[in-house]
Amino acid sequence: MKVGYLGPRGTFTDLAVRSAFPDLEGIAYTTIPECIEAVKKEEVEIAVVPFENALEGSVNLTIDYLFHEETVPIKAELIVPIQQHLMVHPSQQKNWREVEKILSHPQAIAQSHKFLYHHFRGVTIEQMTSTAAAAKYISEHPELKMAAIANKIAAEKYKLTIVKENIHDYAFNHTRFIVLSRHNEENLSIQLKSTSVVKTTIMVTIPTDRAGGLHQVLSAFAWRQINLSKIESRPLKTGLGNYFFMIDINQSFDDILVKNAIEEIEALECTVKYLGSYQTYKVEEI
Repeated sequence: MKVGYLGPRGTFTDLAVRSAFPDLEGIAYTTIPECIEAVKKEEVEIAVVPFENALEGSVNLTIDYLFHEETVPIKAELIVPIQQHLMVHPSQQKNWREVEKILSHPQAIAQSHKFLYHHFRGVTIEQMTSTAAAAKYISEHPELKMAAIANKIAAEKYKLTIVKENIHDYAFNHTRFIVLSRHNEENLSIQLKSTSVVKTTIMVTIPTDRAGGLHQVLSAFAWRQINLSKIESRPLKTGLGNYFFMIDINQSFDDILVKNAIEEIEALECTVKYLGSYQTYKVEEI
């Protein structure tokens, strides 16, 4: 069985895959859509992609692609602690404070905003497809005065020197990754201890001319005492003011109350897209 993930080697997604699927072959892809498409095309049986960060919120590209393009079922979620470090090529170690450009993934840059503002104000910040891609680029250009924001695995993989550890703005920094597959969860052999948390994720589109539509949707859960851990709006891409809502429900879809709530929402002429009902797994340490 093969697992697709956001590469190259050394990304946090790679770490999540190594923790959950240590015995399976990992296939690195350049972008999140490529990972999702790989499951659809049966190049891999599983894809692991970032879904939400504790500091910067949802990974919009993942949410939008699952809504607008490909619906691949969510079979599990992996919670991974995130530690961002500043690293340079060993040849630049002595003068690392004089770097002229810092490379990383947009989420990692945002998570380290305070550090960059106080220590590298005015330095060019360039976005890359992943933290590991930034580390790889630095390793291939030792002559350039550049640094990358990435993790320890990337530093080891690409033989970079960490000059400043834990530069993320807040100590509690975790990312939620989702496991996408058309196989049943019990066949995925996730090598982590599951938590007691079970979630169901749906995406709801409300008729545009319905006043109080969102209130009616939430009421279907509220009077049944169903806890929602997250609700977020995203553009429908059909015009300003048009949105769909992603909702995380802290119960299994098999619960009769959850099914009844969704039936009530559909009776209100709302469109409901079911992404999956799944278990949560935690990676205790990197």
